[in-house]
Amino acid sequence: MGDVAGDSKVDFGMLAALYKWPSLANQRLPDRDSYQVSEGTLDACIAAFMEKPAATRHLYEIRTAAQPPLVTDILSPEHVIELSRLREFL
Repeated sequence: MGDVAGDSKVDFGMLAALYKWPSLANQRLPDRDSYQVSEGTLDACIAAFMEKPAATRHLYEIRTAAQPPLVTDILSPEHVIELSRLREFL
């Protein structure tokens, strides 16, 4: 198959959850645990993340089953943004 990303396939239908870190003045509170705000497919969680204001995205992460090499079990905001760009080509 002529996969644009080489051998790297990402299953955007994989179950995932969007988590938010408690914050004060738009900064993560390191002594608190993140909490789940939504659950669905990886695709839906990426879409929900991208709907958040850019200024607050650093407070979110997506948790899903790892899909090496492109998807780790906890996706940082920067990683989610890259996957959002990448999914247009997969």
